[in-house]
Amino acid sequence: MSRIYITTPLYYVNAEPHLGSAYTMIITDTLARHYRTNGWEVFYLTGTDEHGDKIAQAAAQAGMDPKPFTDQISATFQAAWDSCGFSYDHFIRTTDAYHVRYVKELLTKVYEAGDIYFDRYGGLYCFGCERFYTEKELVDGKCPDHRTVLELIEEENYFFRMSKYQDRLLRHLEDHPDFIRPEGFKNEVAAMLREPIGDLCISRPKSRLTWGIEIPFDQRYVTYVWFDALINYVSGLKHRGEEFFEKYWPQAEHFIGKDILKPHGIFWPTMLMAAGLPLYKHLNVHGFWTSEGQKMSKSLGNTVSPLEMKERIGMDAFRYFVLRESVFGQDADFREDALTARYNADLANNLGNLVSRVLAMQNKYFSGIVQPLSGDWAKEDHALKEKFVQAETELHRHMEELQFHRALESVWAAIDHANRYIVHTAPFTLFKDPAQRTRVGAVLHHLLEGIRQLSRLLAPFMPDTSKELQRLLGLKEADGAHRVPWGQCFSPGHRIGGSTVLFPRIEPPSEA
Repeated sequence: MSRIYITTPLYYVNAEPHLGSAYTMIITDTLARHYRTNGWEVFYLTGTDEHGDKIAQAAAQAGMDPKPFTDQISATFQAAWDSCGFSYDHFIRTTDAYHVRYVKELLTKVYEAGDIYFDRYGGLYCFGCERFYTEKELVDGKCPDHRTVLELIEEENYFFRMSKYQDRLLRHLEDHPDFIRPEGFKNEVAAMLREPIGDLCISRPKSRLTWGIEIPFDQRYVTYVWFDALINYVSGLKHRGEEFFEKYWPQAEHFIGKDILKPHGIFWPTMLMAAGLPLYKHLNVHGFWTSEGQKMSKSLGNTVSPLEMKERIGMDAFRYFVLRESVFGQDADFREDALTARYNADLANNLGNLVSRVLAMQNKYFSGIVQPLSGDWAKEDHALKEKFVQAETELHRHMEELQFHRALESVWAAIDHANRYIVHTAPFTLFKDPAQRTRVGAVLHHLLEGIRQLSRLLAPFMPDTSKELQRLLGLKEADGAHRVPWGQCFSPGHRIGGSTVLFPRIEPPSEA
């Protein structure tokens, strides 16, 4: 059986969930649901990263000790993701006892193999990034991400011989050109690997940081947060047993934002090499979201909360917008006018109107009872079915390429075709002629089949809408009736539900 292991980055618990983290969850949840509906075995992991300087500082600012602080914020993330309906299989925390044990086990293994050494080092340190920078990496002498002046720190620490695996990793990238996707990010990592990368400082002295996993071979130090957090992708499988790890790890698909490309594209694979573990299958990198053309920040008041969007337009509509409005791997912009326009045009008018019209006619003309299909189909009936077959074929291809927007475009092309089919066949006109009522029944039967196909095709993208369509059609997921071939689902006497408004239009604010 085919299987896939899908991971998100661990979200840092110094802030609450926002569009940036919600986007990663939406794309990974969509992918997990897509593969599950196609019979794959899926393990989907997410969680929270809870150690390091930033957490200790945030806890201190909140007047709390780190552990209760992380308990509180981690619970906020988990509650938010559960409220959003994300279908993850396991939520890992880097404070979980099994993760702490495995980090120590892996550290010991790499240390005993000679790939961790002790040395004195002086360098420019960013507390926001929790890492040392070289002069070459700075922008105008400042941290490229936080735009802050770095602090010169000189201290004794433990170092991982990352440079030992540099050439091997570069060869792997060259032999596996899709190891990091999209290609531009692979090229970025390859460029880094063609320059000296040095070794990685993997400890912090307890004299300045106590909140972390203690180095197992030196109690004076805690583990660098990245060397700790990245290991979750393995510990999240290993704690379920070696057989479980062997089953899923070869199919590991990591999903991250582009700001953490270097840790995942260089730190992590070299750590795996040193530990004697196989590399992940793909690193999939997405872009950033801005808001009305500006970087999102609390100070600007332009952050987008997934829970607020759920309350305002519904989670499915929010999922649809971010998937359709963005191209995986590229930056995207969240704009209110774009949200309103796409919601009204695509959801309220196209999808919502199609479902409402078909159900209304079925109930008005035949009291909701689906009429049988004859063996003779008109040319336009075959064309309608073929359009949905085409949509499904294209959807699968686009999902393999992580082109979520293109997959949805294929489905909406079928929706557009179904709406044109109504205009072309004109059942509302034909019904006036008693001799044409059998044809009207057939037209509506085909349209109901189209809606049934939509309930399947939209399930990964808009799970609540999919379930509502099944309910309106009088179908149940458990009985599997909605998976039978076109024209063979609705048995004699089958009755559908009443018409409904799936997506009420968003009216723009009136002028004062």
